[in-house]
Amino acid sequence: MDNMQDLATQSARDTQAGALPQLNVLLAGPRGFCAGVDRAIRIVEEALRRHGRPVYVRHEIVHNRTVVESLEAQGAVFVEELDEVPHDAPVVFSAHGVPKAVPAEAERRNLTYLDATCPLVSKVHREVERHYGHDDCHILMIGHAGHPEVIGTMGQLPAGAMTLVQSVEEAQAVQPADPHKLAFVTQTTLSVDDTAEIVAMLRTRFPDIRGPKREDICYATTNRQAAVKAIAEESDLVLVIGSANSSNSQRLREVAERAGARKAVLLPTANALDWSLLEGVRTVGITAGASAPEVLVDGLLARLRERYRLEIAERVVTQEDVVFKLPAGLAT
Repeated sequence: MDNMQDLATQSARDTQAGALPQLNVLLAGPRGFCAGVDRAIRIVEEALRRHGRPVYVRHEIVHNRTVVESLEAQGAVFVEELDEVPHDAPVVFSAHGVPKAVPAEAERRNLTYLDATCPLVSKVHREVERHYGHDDCHILMIGHAGHPEVIGTMGQLPAGAMTLVQSVEEAQAVQPADPHKLAFVTQTTLSVDDTAEIVAMLRTRFPDIRGPKREDICYATTNRQAAVKAIAEESDLVLVIGSANSSNSQRLREVAERAGARKAVLLPTANALDWSLLEGVRTVGITAGASAPEVLVDGLLARLRERYRLEIAERVVTQEDVVFKLPAGLAT
């Protein structure tokens, strides 16, 4: 559904189905795709248009199975490492970013590659390079171990140049060699509140620590967390559309519960909805992670209509107009 008029029209139809029990639905806005995800998908689609099938993609282009399966149907082949890519095939790097060793290996093998790294992740990469090369700092990376964005960011520098910090406890325990030559960056998809606590601890322990000139947590993560907070307290249940391996979607679920929702659940698709969750629920909040397409929200609303007469309201905390250009080689 594209706008409030569509929602009002559908709510009127739901009212006509008066035999069903009423369920109040609060839609968080913004929700769903961000500019970086949209750009990454367009890069794969444009690569397919120009090169034909197949186009290889290193790692899931974004963390959403619906998106991945849609691109697979168009001819994309997802792999984990470059050694799975034939020598004459084009390859795309995912939106999460990659260590410097990956494009270096692609160039060594003369592979044609396109980098779909989100520009906001690339900004963090440039920050770590500046802090390390210009300021001679050791860098603390606030993030989650094993996440591809963290692997990619830490892979911008030599081994040992960065230390991962995942919690306030780790921020309290970390012992850098020189506390006066220290900087921090963050994964872009973290909880805003959790990250603030970690940063506060680091600044308390290391008053000279350098930080980003602008917040590393991306606008879309910040906006979606603010939007879910706006609906959480009124919601008996918050349903977050997103994949289990999506960091920003997992954070939305956590933020919803902390902000007052009685319960918050992550759903990959509408088909995963357990009807028992709706027992005793009068108001359900719905949002979607930055890598989840709006069609999944529409599918969830359609499934709810099977058993309920929906009264839908949308709570929009801000409007987004960010658009990222395609790489120069694909720009038309």
